[in-house]
Amino acid sequence: MSDSHLKLLAVFTEQRAALTRFLARRLGSRDTAEDLTQEAWLRASGGGASAVVNPRAYLFRIAANLAVDHQRREARQPLAAAEIDALLDVPDDAPDAAAIAAARDELIMLQRALDELPPRRRAIFLAARLGAQTHREIADRHGISTRAVEINLQRALEHCARRLEKNPVRRFGPRRVASS
Repeated sequence: MSDSHLKLLAVFTEQRAALTRFLARRLGSRDTAEDLTQEAWLRASGGGASAVVNPRAYLFRIAANLAVDHQRREARQPLAAAEIDALLDVPDDAPDAAAIAAARDELIMLQRALDELPPRRRAIFLAARLGAQTHREIADRHGISTRAVEINLQRALEHCARRLEKNPVRRFGPRRVASS
C-alpha cells in the first residue's frame, strides 16, 4: 500500500462517523447512510488516491455525490402497489349527484322567495349580501336610514327562511348556516 493510500485510509477511519452523520442528515436514513459510507470508501480507495491533496474533502465530496445519485435513483423508482392503493383511497370531497340536485332545488326556492319580496327590500338584500355594500352605502342610495336598511334585511332573511322551511329540500349532510 502506498503512503497516500494509507493516509486516505487513516482519514476515512477518523472521519467515518462524521461521514455517516453527514449522509444520514441528507438522506433521512441511518441504514442508507451506512451503506453509502462504505460505498464512499470503496470509490475513494479504488483509484486516484495518489493525486488527492485534501483526503477529508475528497471523501466528503464522494459521499455528497453518492447521496445525490441515491436521491435521483429513488425519485425514478415507480410507486409500490401499497403507495398506489393509498393514493387511490383518497376521499373525493366533490358533492355527489343527489347533493348537487338538492342544492339546485334550494337555489330555485331561494330565487322564488326573493322574487316575492317587495322591489326595494329585494334590492337592499341583494346589495348587502351579494353586492357587499355597507349599510351606509345602501341607506344613501335608497334615501333611508341605516336602521331601515337593517330592518329590511332582517325581514328579507325571515321571509326567505320561512319559504325554505315550507318547502324543505332533502339534505345529504349537515345543514350550513349562512353567516352575515
